This record gives sequence, C-alpha cells and structure tokens, in this order.
Amino acid sequence: MRTPAARTGPTRDGTWLVALAASFWGLSALWRGPLAKEYPALAVVFWEHLVLTLLVSPWLVPAMRRLLRTSRRTKLSVLVIGAGSSALATTLFTAAFRVGDPITPQVLQKLQPVIAVALAAVVLRERLSARYAFFAVPALVGAWLLAFASPLDVGVSSAQAALLAVGAAALWAAGTVLGRAASAELRFADITALRFGVGLLTLLALAGATATPLAVGLDAAPNILLLALLPGLLALLLYYRALGRTPASRATLAELAFPLTAALVGVLALDGRLTPSQWVGFAVVLASVVALAVHEQRSRRPSVQAPDPDRVLATTP
Repeated sequence: MRTPAARTGPTRDGTWLVALAASFWGLSALWRGPLAKEYPALAVVFWEHLVLTLLVSPWLVPAMRRLLRTSRRTKLSVLVIGAGSSALATTLFTAAFRVGDPITPQVLQKLQPVIAVALAAVVLRERLSARYAFFAVPALVGAWLLAFASPLDVGVSSAQAALLAVGAAALWAAGTVLGRAASAELRFADITALRFGVGLLTLLALAGATATPLAVGLDAAPNILLLALLPGLLALLLYYRALGRTPASRATLAELAFPLTAALVGVLALDGRLTPSQWVGFAVVLASVVALAVHEQRSRRPSVQAPDPDRVLATTP
C-alpha cells in the first residue's frame, strides 16, 4: 500500500482551492433562479444531473469497480453523498429560489461549519484547537447578518426559504465530511462520478414516488448546460482535488466563499439589494475566510489537526 507523503510545507494545504470551487457555486443563481421560477425543482435538478452524469460517464464504470473493493464505510459515504448531498440537497436549494430572493438561499450556507465540525470530530477524528473559534465564530455571525435583511426580525417568507436552504446546508456539510473520508480509498474523479450517478438514480426514484413531471422546454437547455458545466462539474473537480489534502472542518469554512460570490451575483446581476447590516456581514465573512486560509498556510500550529487517512481507514470495517 502506498504510504501518504508527509506534509512537508504549507503549499500542500488546499484551503484556497476549496474557496475557489465554492466561488463557482455562487454563480449558480444566474441560471438556477430563472429555471426554478418556471419548472419544478426536481425537474431542474434531474436534467442538471443527467448532463453531469453523461459528462463523467467515462469515469463511472472504473469508479464502480473501485467502489466495490472499498470498505462498508466508504460505500455508505458515497451513497449519502450522491443521494443526500447531491440529489436531495440540490433539490431543496433549488426550491428555495421559489420563495426567497436570489441571495438568501445561497448565503444560508452559514450553518455548514457548525454541522461539519461536529461530524468531522466524530467521523474523521479531526482535532480542533481553541484558535479555530477565532475564525469560525465571526464567520457564523457575519453569515447570519448577510442572510437576513433584518437579522433580529425574520419573517415567515424568509424563514421558509431559510428552512429549505438550511436543509441543503446540512446535507452539503455531511458531503464535505464524508467526501474527505471517502478520499482515503477513492480518487476525486471516482467520487465525482459516483456522486452524479447515484444522484441521478435517486432523482428518478423521487420523481416516480412523487409523480413529478420531468419535462422542460428547449429554452431551458442553455441554462441547464451552463449550470451543469460551471458550478456543477468544474467546481466539484476543483473541490474534490483539494479536499483530499484539506481537513473537512477547515474546508467547510472556506466554502463560505460560496455565499460571498452569491451575494455579489445577486447585487450586480439579479437586482438584489443588501442592507447596511448585510454589507457588514459580507465583510466579516470575507475577512474570516481569508484570515483562516492565511493562518493555516503560514502557522506552525494550524487550528485544525487532521489525522493520517490510512490510520482512520485502518479502524474502518
């Protein structure tokens, strides 16, 4: 078995690459918003996954073969990533655009760090030092301010959109942690192909169970293709390449670049508006993400200590 290379310097950390991938996700409102207003969320996500599965189809069979040789834990991780973090989470996220503005559903990824840190501690045995709170707490406070125009007076409509977005955030947080776990036995290309393939099958099952029509008009094709190619495939390829060398609890904080990009897109391209408190939140989240990345790359004592992947794998049934 190949022994993982020791971490010899700060350049091996993938926090910046995770943040770049997350920024691509923030562009999705440009195409997801109009589609969500016209078609059922399940139909939009189904066609998105169909395009993605076709794009990664050369990887799918080899990925299935490698998956069959992995531990039960990795197989379960792939199932949750595909069915939950890809199919169900994206459907909830798309549905949030029907009842929310183009910014709020995306910036509510603020709950990902809270959920992912707890999961990482249990599943991956990552150790968090007290200094992690200096980055996480301001980021979460800033994300709350950014999420709601009136942060102390949340209305029913914004709460409804928030509930859908929070559900998606919880499933994406699980995908962050389980993707890190699965990367001990699978390549990032394997995880990407399996994510879309399992997600597509899940969406077909959900459509059948709920009798949701999947037909869309030809006018939807350009938006679906762009949605699949940019925030879909390109972002995930970057994300999984970085995740193998980035602790999940650190990666999920870098993913707050997602709501930052989403806010810019909403304001500049979709006529969204931010209140003064939201601009404060925007600045706080940005500062926290940048400070975390700089600290983890330069400090001799990083705030997140990741265990050896082979050591974690050795305890896996």
